[in-house]
Amino acid sequence: MKTVVSDLRIRPMILDDLPVVISIDRLSFPIPWSERSYRYELQQNPAAHLLVAEKIENGLAGLVGYIGYWFLIDEIHISTIAVHPEHRRGGIGRQLLEAALGHGIGLGATVATLEVRISNEAAVNLYREFGFEIVGRRRNYYRDNNEDAWLMTLEGLGAEQPEESGGVAWVRRRNSRPSPRK
Repeated sequence: MKTVVSDLRIRPMILDDLPVVISIDRLSFPIPWSERSYRYELQQNPAAHLLVAEKIENGLAGLVGYIGYWFLIDEIHISTIAVHPEHRRGGIGRQLLEAALGHGIGLGATVATLEVRISNEAAVNLYREFGFEIVGRRRNYYRDNNEDAWLMTLEGLGAEQPEESGGVAWVRRRNSRPSPRK
């Protein structure tokens, strides 16, 4: 059953989250990240930021999704995002992306980039709602089937945004605008 999540908590990922994160990763991607990759991102990569989404029901929290990005100079690059299949189409991915962009703005990011499978129309549409635009194509990007990826970029991240809001206000304001038709 797919429902809209009203009580969701987004927080930094910790090592104890890895068994569930890896399970969601395996359900979501043909070539999932290894536990070693996640450990490296959490413990050794100073540019890496990983967040998890917990759905709260009856006072108990269950991890239902995650997002990762790298912050480099003034740019965030979305490295991974996934929601457990039983919880998709309920706004969790949108909230994770909003949280990552807001967090990145708080660090000083002005640009966001990502790659997405050309066939993943749902993800492409979500990114476009946030203002991402297709700026390039990476041929044979995905190793499992040599599918191409769209390179998408969001410019002007955090523009006209008070510093004290940490970026969330800009993301919400940006999301309330009608998305341009392409």
